[in-house]
Amino acid sequence: MNEKIIDRTGTPWSNEEIDIIVEDYFNMLHKELRGQNFRKSDHNRRVQSRTGRSKGSVEYKYQNISAVLNILGCPRIDGYLPAKNIQKALIPGVERYLDNFKWESWIDTSLLDRVKKTSSTDIADEIQILQQIPIPSNKPSSREVTRLVRKFDPAARDARIREIGLLGEQRVFHSEQTRLKNDGRKDLASKVRWVSREDGDGAGYDIRSFTSTGQELFLEVKTTIGSEQTPFFISANEVEFSEEHPEHSRIFRVFDLPKVPRAFILRPPLENDLILTPKNFRADLR
Repeated sequence: MNEKIIDRTGTPWSNEEIDIIVEDYFNMLHKELRGQNFRKSDHNRRVQSRTGRSKGSVEYKYQNISAVLNILGCPRIDGYLPAKNIQKALIPGVERYLDNFKWESWIDTSLLDRVKKTSSTDIADEIQILQQIPIPSNKPSSREVTRLVRKFDPAARDARIREIGLLGEQRVFHSEQTRLKNDGRKDLASKVRWVSREDGDGAGYDIRSFTSTGQELFLEVKTTIGSEQTPFFISANEVEFSEEHPEHSRIFRVFDLPKVPRAFILRPPLENDLILTPKNFRADLR
């Protein structure tokens, strides 16, 4: 953890300087998720003035922060693509910030209202579906990053913020109706059901929909505020349901929800595309 991050001046970034740029990055991200206008160049200049660092050095640190957040399954700023190499000194800097940060505090009325504008109407656009399942690319690159991922488990975060899950289901519900209408099947669009809302959890899926030919689809919606690489929780009941209905069951993975959500679809057997790791055990007395 003593690796030096060398600026053009040849001096390492101090913890204080790293804390300044991490906080500035999150300030920009906060604005971007809410659709507020800001100029990255203004933020860069402010960081330069507070740290004495060059424009290029500040820019590269932003990209390194994006890389850490990408691995953590967190939203990141558009335009700051993750750097290929994560500099170790930034890891404790991000950790210090997240130690006193709650994603729930960001999922407030203003952000939810912005998401609802694109998900609460029956004329909502179809969600863009990736043609291929994403190839895993953001595996932890070091012991320090692995520990950070365990500490700030992104799957646990998304499961904890229930409103995000509900908005994802709502978005898929209206997207499926729109898809069927666009396919000339208004008759089927009217039969799409938001099962988890109408009947409660426990069915093993959230949305009952159809293909354009009338085949039933049982969609279990998994939503994240992070990228397509973010892990998610899936219950034993949901896995068993997919095994019992392999022709009709689908996992509808929605990502980048606060921005323009996209998705990919997983078909049974889920083990073909997912590593299913037990997280909890049921305990009965002998």
